[in-house]
Amino acid sequence: MSKLFSSIDFKGVTLKNRIVMSPMCMYSSLDKNGMITPFHLSHYISRAVGQVGLVMVEATAVRPEGRISEQDLGIWDEEHVPGLKQLNKEFHSYGAKSGIQLAHAGRKAELNTPIYAPSALPFNETSSKPVEMSAEDIKTAIEAFRNGARRAKEADFDIIEIHAAHGYLVNQFLSPLTNKRADEYGGSRENRYHFLSKIIEAVKMEWDGPLFVRISANEYHEQGNTEEDFIFFASRMKEQGVDLIDCSSGAVVPAHVKTYPGYQVKYSEVIRTKSAIATGAVGLITSGIQAEEILQNERADLVFIGRSLLRNPYWAKAAADELGYDLEAPKQYERGWN
Repeated sequence: MSKLFSSIDFKGVTLKNRIVMSPMCMYSSLDKNGMITPFHLSHYISRAVGQVGLVMVEATAVRPEGRISEQDLGIWDEEHVPGLKQLNKEFHSYGAKSGIQLAHAGRKAELNTPIYAPSALPFNETSSKPVEMSAEDIKTAIEAFRNGARRAKEADFDIIEIHAAHGYLVNQFLSPLTNKRADEYGGSRENRYHFLSKIIEAVKMEWDGPLFVRISANEYHEQGNTEEDFIFFASRMKEQGVDLIDCSSGAVVPAHVKTYPGYQVKYSEVIRTKSAIATGAVGLITSGIQAEEILQNERADLVFIGRSLLRNPYWAKAAADELGYDLEAPKQYERGWN
């Protein structure tokens, strides 16, 4: 029995296998209103047909000013719920579970409106200078995550992931590179965690299902968060009832990152071992054998597949063939499955 194709349960939500479609921005809400479009339906549903266990929808903005681009999906308005609900109906009809990544871009928003961050530091030389968030701005953002969780529940998602990675707003609060505040939200790592802690509390007021958090577990800067800091954050998340930490890296500040197959898996392994919390591995995982090794050696509990699933919606089938596993075909494709 392949571990990649074994089931796993989070708070009563059972994934039929350990394959997750990693959240990837599609920049396809072309009317700039955050709404689901025919492209999103085609794109995401095809991965459910392809037997991905958990399809994670891209970073979905909890505030309009929190979009990475004007073409991002949104969940800041009740009008977003019906389209997302239809998407979930299709996911579930193919036996896939669904997740949504609740997000706020902070200083990395590329919009023609004021952008907000914990400190008034632009991302790079060509980026706009953000507005340092006031106590009221912080409260508004936390409440937006709470309302996003409520709408995600109304839309029938199975899992919520909080986006605290890749240099976006929550990550900006966590990192000493981007958080220079002198109040309760800045300074010590305990204070820098405070914003995420409040978001988790707010989300859990509306949501009792599985909760994941994506982090950047290496900031590629000597003055950034250390392994010890990430273990502290992970332990706090576990105490707060987070079910899994999705371990990515980078994009907090401009940096050159040397990438290679599985280059981020070590972060998943370390956090899983030292914090005793479930983790997801991500980062140039391209083959079934590679994914199986990660799981069999208990380096992660789930594998998040990104680019490989862009290239092949039926990556799960290719992985199953590689591992000699008889993956059940969708009824419509039985004639061509083997």
